[in-house]
Amino acid sequence: MKRVATSGFTLVEILIVVIILGILAAIVIPQFTEASQDARVSSLMTNLQTIRSQVLLYKAQHLEVFPGAGGADFADQMTEYSDQNGNTNATPSTSYPYGPYLQSVPKNPVSNDDAVRIITDGSTTFSAPTADAGWWFNTATGEFRADLKDGHTTTDGTKMNEL
Repeated sequence: MKRVATSGFTLVEILIVVIILGILAAIVIPQFTEASQDARVSSLMTNLQTIRSQVLLYKAQHLEVFPGAGGADFADQMTEYSDQNGNTNATPSTSYPYGPYLQSVPKNPVSNDDAVRIITDGSTTFSAPTADAGWWFNTATGEFRADLKDGHTTTDGTKMNEL
């Protein structure tokens, strides 16, 4: 009886290819994860730099008072037009010549939250959160940070809430 030649791969050939692909995936996937983490840290630092500079501009134009002081809404004061006393209005006018300083408060790229936790008690120390949130702002010192638990660190080991 004559055997008919069949074309295709043997089970051993398929297993070798699957093993090689698994090894390559094990090498490449951690590099993508690290690049993604680096991108989040870079975005976080860019957001911090932008917000901090706009907070200082706000302070310079508002009688040396930081936004959010006296219980005012930080987001409104940063995203709307304001007068010298910090009162806000959605549209510009001669009575509201300042701002807006931000189009919107950006989301923290690590926690995906844009809430701003305001500290108004004059405390000069960062009070770390028990859960990830958006941002932390001290109206007495002007300190603005990411509001993240200590578990978030950069690739060099720096805590993200200390950037």
